[in-house]
Amino acid sequence: MKTAAQYLANFVFEARRPRRELQPVVAYNDALRALDQAVADAEKYRYLLMRALRHHDDEPIAAPATGATAASFFAEEATVLPLYPGQARRAA
Repeated sequence: MKTAAQYLANFVFEARRPRRELQPVVAYNDALRALDQAVADAEKYRYLLMRALRHHDDEPIAAPATGATAASFFAEEATVLPLYPGQARRAA
C-alpha cells in the first residue's frame, strides 16, 4: 500500500516565497486528485481483503495441536491475577 507522500509525489512542484528558500507545494486540485486515487486504492484493498477473508472462512478448521480444549481454558480453577499488583484492593 502506498504512503501519502507517494500519492502526492507526481503533483509536487517547488515554489519560492519572497526572500525564502524553495519549498515543496501541491496545488489544491492536484491534492484532490491524489486523494481520489488513494480512496480508489483503499476500495481495491478492501475488496481484496474481504475476498481473502471469505476464502479463509470457507476453509475447514483444523483441530488444535495441543490437548487444550475450550472447556479447560474456561475452567473455574484458572487463577486471575491483577494486571497491576498494587491495585489489587481496588478491583471489586
